[in-house]
Amino acid sequence: MSKMKTKSSVKKRFRLTATGKVKAGHGFKRHMLASKSPQMKRHNRGTFVLEKQDGDTVKQWLPYGLDR
Repeated sequence: MSKMKTKSSVKKRFRLTATGKVKAGHGFKRHMLASKSPQMKRHNRGTFVLEKQDGDTVKQWLPYGLDR
């Protein structure tokens, strides 16, 4: 039987924590930043942990996990 494929976009955009949760980067920080508040720009730095339901969906696209 052939191997399952991993979604290339998912392995570039997400990481797994040691406990198996899924981390992702914030959106809305690439362009048109002059119209966004400093608070929004500050809160969108770094990463955040996805909700469990969204994390389970992302894990379906990573059948063998992430090798990083």
